[in-house]
Amino acid sequence: MSGRRDLGVNHRSCSPPTKIHHFARDLHILLDEDNALAASGIRTGLMLHGFSCDIASDMASAVYSAAHRHFDACVLDLGLPDGDGIDLLRQWREGRKDFPVLILSARDTMGDKVLGFESGSDDYLTKPFELQELVLRLHALLRRARGGATDLLQLGLCQVNTATGEVFRDGERVELARREWALLSSLLQARGRVLSLAQLHDSLYGFDLDVGSNAVNVHVHHLRKKLGPDVIETVRGTGFRLGARYGESAA
Repeated sequence: MSGRRDLGVNHRSCSPPTKIHHFARDLHILLDEDNALAASGIRTGLMLHGFSCDIASDMASAVYSAAHRHFDACVLDLGLPDGDGIDLLRQWREGRKDFPVLILSARDTMGDKVLGFESGSDDYLTKPFELQELVLRLHALLRRARGGATDLLQLGLCQVNTATGEVFRDGERVELARREWALLSSLLQARGRVLSLAQLHDSLYGFDLDVGSNAVNVHVHHLRKKLGPDVIETVRGTGFRLGARYGESAA
């Protein structure tokens, strides 16, 4: 991280930054991350799970964006090029900016985490991390912000808890492998939209090019065996979506 400088904490004095990118979807997340490659990967993963995402690559961009747009939550890196994310978090809380904030940082000591929570963070996730855990934690934050709305979905004979990742069929718990749950979660968040093989591959494996081309199909096969053959529908030549009879339940 480069040396700190005082931003003045004056929203009106900040000119519109050039480092914010907008994508229109459902739940709106501010991602404050200065590593362009990491930010792009996180944004892509969040979009596949039904979020929209604005990227701010420094404190000044985040200050401006939070002052001029509505966000449901913020994912905040701490090592920013123009200051420390802890200072930004304190600034927001002192200014009564009360959206949920999840710190995403390589700072992994207990002291770092205590400082984060004492400064106003709602959750703390250390790098490296799994995208699926980030998604689950964001859903939990948003659920608490909404006053405890349920995350249970009924899919035919199956009940899915999108916050905990638990799946039951006929009252019996179904054990899903990590990639199987990630695939099911992506389809649930798509709310009936078709996701291509490429989209699902990126959601499950990111930039890993060593994964076999048939990997997604294998996971779909396993999910159908565990949850029922019509839970996932194949759209020939395009990809997969939640079965038509389940799409409305996940909406």
